[in-house]
Amino acid sequence: MGTTSAAQRRAQAKVEYNAFLAACPSRQLLDRISDKWVVLVLCALAGDASDQPGAAGDAAAMRYSEISRLLAGVSQKMLTQTLRSLERDGLITRTVTPTVPVTVSYKMTDLGLSLHHLTRGLRSWAQSHMDEVLTHRATYDARLS
Repeated sequence: MGTTSAAQRRAQAKVEYNAFLAACPSRQLLDRISDKWVVLVLCALAGDASDQPGAAGDAAAMRYSEISRLLAGVSQKMLTQTLRSLERDGLITRTVTPTVPVTVSYKMTDLGLSLHHLTRGLRSWAQSHMDEVLTHRATYDARLS
């Protein structure tokens, strides 16, 4: 039995990722990226905040306060946690500029942009099909009454 290099072990682990298994790290990643605030932060940083469903603008760096204003209903704690987790996963970068007061901005990485292409579709689908879903909910609830 031969020894395996670190690169070989990583390659083998990658083949073995299976989100249907409880211990698989990809399940944790799915949990993170399926969060509504993650989807909305990525869409905001990509410039998707226009009123047009599915519209994509230009990705740009944004300050915390700009992101917070766009995401109605997000608490300071939740936005901070979301931004930190996205930075930890390599989906966004955080840049601190030594000004008075200090300026902090967030920008998507290439990895984040690749995920955004999927999350933009989710957000667009939700916005486009909301009326239909509300109709189904009302019908379902009426049957239970």
